[in-house]
Amino acid sequence: MPKKLPPEPGKAKYPEQAGVSSAELAAFVRDIEDSAIELHSVIVISNGKIAFERYREPYGPDLPHIMYSVSKSITAIAVGFAVEEGLLSLESKVIDFFPSYRPKKPDERLESMTVRHLLTMTAGKDIPLSSDKAKVRWLEEFFTAPWCAAPGEEWRYISENQYILSAIVFRVTGMTMTDYLMPRLFEPLGITRRPFWEKSADGLEAGGWGIYLTTREMAKIMLCCLQGGKYGGRRVIPRGWAAEMVKKQEDNARHRDDEPDTNAGYGYCFWRNAVEDSYRADGMYSQFGIVFEKLGAVVCVTGCEMNERKTRECIWRHFPAAFIEPSATEPAAHTAVEQFKPLEELPASAHSVLEKKIGGRLIKIEAPKLLNTAGYAISMVPLPVLYMSHDRAGNIDKVIFTFEGDECTLSWSEGKYRNTVRCGMDGKARRSRVALAGFTFTASCTACWVDENTLAVWFRPLEAICQRRLRFVFCGGKVRMIPETFPSAESMMDYVSERVKIYINSPAVVKAGEAAAKGAAKIVEPVHRGVLV
Repeated sequence: MPKKLPPEPGKAKYPEQAGVSSAELAAFVRDIEDSAIELHSVIVISNGKIAFERYREPYGPDLPHIMYSVSKSITAIAVGFAVEEGLLSLESKVIDFFPSYRPKKPDERLESMTVRHLLTMTAGKDIPLSSDKAKVRWLEEFFTAPWCAAPGEEWRYISENQYILSAIVFRVTGMTMTDYLMPRLFEPLGITRRPFWEKSADGLEAGGWGIYLTTREMAKIMLCCLQGGKYGGRRVIPRGWAAEMVKKQEDNARHRDDEPDTNAGYGYCFWRNAVEDSYRADGMYSQFGIVFEKLGAVVCVTGCEMNERKTRECIWRHFPAAFIEPSATEPAAHTAVEQFKPLEELPASAHSVLEKKIGGRLIKIEAPKLLNTAGYAISMVPLPVLYMSHDRAGNIDKVIFTFEGDECTLSWSEGKYRNTVRCGMDGKARRSRVALAGFTFTASCTACWVDENTLAVWFRPLEAICQRRLRFVFCGGKVRMIPETFPSAESMMDYVSERVKIYINSPAVVKAGEAAAKGAAKIVEPVHRGVLV
């Protein structure tokens, strides 16, 4: 007999019924648009009800979304279950779970590292952001990495800490984290769809990144946290763990970042906010699950805004101010909250006479040697989605276009992967399923002729972030493929440069790193040469 699912959070008829101001929500939406922040979704829960839910087209409620480091908070919950079941403790020594990595010469720092250190980002290992996950064994990389400090002495945000926690959960349970969490966390929250979680070559969840959840699924998890680990009146997360994991466990104000929200304290993979009585699960590119403890409210957003501070400050301008006393009086019509503007698509365009010449013909693309040597070959899925993956795919080749009516198809190969997508040429995107680098994506695509010789294609993987933009320039039998990422590679490199400053004291090293980042932005998306066969 199937298990009875818990009730879904109720939906308020209008925001005020749940204690949220429509006027403030409308101001929030305008602020998001005026600030040019690319949010993909927002859910606001207050007094146990969904007061507000919006999606920016082409995103929607049923599409899982990449969550980046929100994954860390889910990993921490898995560790809490293992602690509750007596399978490990916070003081368990990490190396005891991996005795084969114990060096012949005793290392006091390694012997003293505990599960608590991993959870609080004080393990002391130093793994650079540039680590190539496609070329290393992740466990070996961690245990052979240099030390930045002895365990417990310094807070440093290292995502690989949570991969080690994932491996520990597997060692003590005999199950991957997803298998372990299905009956303990996901199903009790009514999440019957098995979440996709990126894995290492060893088949273990990345832990610190890589989980894909719908916004509603993230909201359920955060609502459970708000309610002290309960959901639908049932205990889900162990009581003590639910309280401890969101408390300030570590002072992270010692790192060199002047942002209040990154200095307000760190729990077990949850961040405390500078806004009083609030905490968050936090993922790169503005994936946030925010809990306002004393107000009984949750705000969850997904997006593609690299400047996370910009997004958070926009949120703080309207929350918690938007939370009011529940009201049975429906708001006036003029306070209705508008939808987000849809994301830009390529416009409709006239067809080119070249369609008859190139339609159905194979285009062979030469793979750039430098990018392949560096391990960053161009893929249809933008690098920010795959850069921490052990399988990056890449090297777009064997391209074939076909044209019919108001759409075209694009077929291409990337190593062992072969895919075909439909592209709207009437200004309206078409959707196709794509399998790349161990992922399955919903691709939203448009195409248009920029001029008689240049065909543009925009490819957006909806479960992820960013957009791959390609231009194919035809000249006789030769073809140039010009790749771009949106947001741009330059803006991404600027972001990385800013993050590096947090951890490096030397101004000379920082300056050299900034110069290298600017140079890298110019070489990571070179023009590709090809020929019509």
